[in-house]
Amino acid sequence: MPSFEFQGKNIDKAVKKACKELNLSPNEIQYEILSRGSSGIFGFTGVKKARIKVTVPDEAPATARDSDDGKPEVSVLQEPAPAEDINSVSADVEGTAEHRSEENPKELAQEVLQHIVDAITSDATISAEESNGRILLNVAGGNAGILIGKKGQTLEAIQSLVDKIVNKNNSYRSKVRIQVDVEGYLATRKLNLERLAVRLADKSKRIRKPISLGQMNGYDRRTVHLALKDDPEVQTKSRGDGYMRKLVIFPKKNSAPRQPSH
Repeated sequence: MPSFEFQGKNIDKAVKKACKELNLSPNEIQYEILSRGSSGIFGFTGVKKARIKVTVPDEAPATARDSDDGKPEVSVLQEPAPAEDINSVSADVEGTAEHRSEENPKELAQEVLQHIVDAITSDATISAEESNGRILLNVAGGNAGILIGKKGQTLEAIQSLVDKIVNKNNSYRSKVRIQVDVEGYLATRKLNLERLAVRLADKSKRIRKPISLGQMNGYDRRTVHLALKDDPEVQTKSRGDGYMRKLVIFPKKNSAPRQPSH
C-alpha cells in the first residue's frame, strides 16, 4: 500500500490536510504518528510541526464505520497519548516566530515577557522603553518575590530567556540588549551592593587582608567592580570558573594600613 507524509500545526490539522490532498475521507486512510510536534517556547521559538505517515489502502472500504457518537472512525496505527509539552504553558499563543520576527524588538520583548510572567504569577503588567540601545522591561504587580527569586536568580533566568527569544527572531542585524526588572529591584540591589562594596573595602584596608564576597552573577560583580574602581587603595578580581564566580577585594601593597576611626 502506498504511503505519504503530511505535516500540520497539530495531529488533527495534519490529518485534515492528508484527506484534502488525497481526496479521501478520514475512514479511508490509516496513519502513523511520526512526531507530535512542539509549540516551542511560549509559541515564539522552537516551534515544530506534527508529522504523520498516511497509508492508503488499494481499495477503500465501501462504507464508513461509525463510532458511538455518529462520527466516522479513523484508523490510527499509533494511538495518540495525552502529552503536555513543558514549554506549552501559553498554548493560546497564535502565530509562529517567523511571523513575529518582523515586529519591533521592543514590542516582541514585551509580549514574550508578558507570557512568561503570566505563566508564573497573575495580575502583572509589563512596561517597556528603549534607552542607550537597550530595551528596558519592568514588571509591576503580581508576586514580585517569586519573579525575582533567591538573589535575583529567577529574574536573571527570565531575562536570559527573553534575550534569547528576541535575538533569535530579530530581523535587525545588531544584537538587542535586554534588561528585565521587577518593581525597581535592580536599582535597590545596585545601591545595596555599592554600599556593601565600600564597607568591605574599608575593612580590607584596615585588616590588610583580601575579603571575598562569595559567588555572584556577572551583573553584581560588575556593580562592585565599578563601585571600587576609583579607590586607589584596593583592587577587585573575579576568581573561579563558571557563571557564578567569586569576587575578591584586595588591599594594594603600596597603600598604608587604614586606622580605625573613633
